[in-house]
Amino acid sequence: MFSLARREVVETARTIVIKCGTNVLSRDDDTLDEERIAALVEQVHRIRETGRRVVIVSSGAVGAGMGLLGLKQRPTDLPHLQAAAATGQARLMRVYDDAFRKHGYHAAQMLLTANDFRSRQRYLNVRNTINTLFEYGVVPIVNENDTVSVTEIKFGDNDRLAAMVTNLLEDPLLIILSITDGLYNGDPREPESKRIPVVDKWDDTLLGLAANTKSSRGTGGMQMKLQAVRTATAVGECVFIADGRMPQIVDRILGGEDVGTLFLAKGPMIPAWKRWIGFTVNPRARIRVDSGAVKALKHDGRSLLPIGISGVEGGFETGELVSIVTPDGEEFARGLSNYDSETVQRIAGKQSVDLPSILNTNDAPAAAVVHRDNLCITG
Repeated sequence: MFSLARREVVETARTIVIKCGTNVLSRDDDTLDEERIAALVEQVHRIRETGRRVVIVSSGAVGAGMGLLGLKQRPTDLPHLQAAAATGQARLMRVYDDAFRKHGYHAAQMLLTANDFRSRQRYLNVRNTINTLFEYGVVPIVNENDTVSVTEIKFGDNDRLAAMVTNLLEDPLLIILSITDGLYNGDPREPESKRIPVVDKWDDTLLGLAANTKSSRGTGGMQMKLQAVRTATAVGECVFIADGRMPQIVDRILGGEDVGTLFLAKGPMIPAWKRWIGFTVNPRARIRVDSGAVKALKHDGRSLLPIGISGVEGGFETGELVSIVTPDGEEFARGLSNYDSETVQRIAGKQSVDLPSILNTNDAPAAAVVHRDNLCITG
């Protein structure tokens, strides 16, 4: 059963997103492991020969910068860490490009931040750029761009960034390369712990299997990776987590071998527009609804009408994204509001037919606060 699931996932994927963590791309002295990058590029070349497209989401800029700056230890304070990353980014791209040129094509640098995904236009620009690079036979190398952000460089958002990049692409498969061979049912360092080959259904208890820690060189941990997995599988994508230090690990994954952990998609692929609404943009505020509205939106495929709204928490403008929560405050959907927060508060609990008189207008106002075409169920 497990081998069949792996084969089906691999065979249907047309775009492979490979996320490489700092520990995978660094030597024991914290400097950049150029040999491992060359080995990764060899595997990417073999993928491309099958007609598939590849995007690499790569860490490693700090390690590359350490070598250039002559640092013997990884910096511990933020300014020096940022300086090493800024210096090393150019070197990292040179190593990738040199390795790819041996096979007759180039690498392209794409430095992104979360803000590039929050703006719909910038989001589409990123997708269009990636697709155009595919047309030229170029391999996009994606990394974070915000070297002045404390949280991004300290905690490392490349796992989440990889999931967001995967959301942009058609028929994708996300492979997260770490220093652990997948998810274990206990501490991987303990001999009695066993690797979980396939997770066929997401459960938040899975987060309890991962210690909320990070390695000395990396900036994320298994919990960060599982958060990225949850985002990807929720929109219909499958994800592998595997040990990037294992020889030919990508070849082995795509060959259907029993390595790493495969996380199966929660359901069918969600359309790109709703993926952006539900799993890319952070909502500015919340609309609380009653149990009837929960059923209508979640199970009946309806729009959110004023009659089902019980309260508004936070401010927002017309067209902005809002979180839609149950009477208990649990988010189950996100959507784009047809009204601003002040208007929603005025019409909450009212019948749609009464909106013209409430809003004192002769025009026909939108009957729905959030139309089902602009709504995505998230839980």
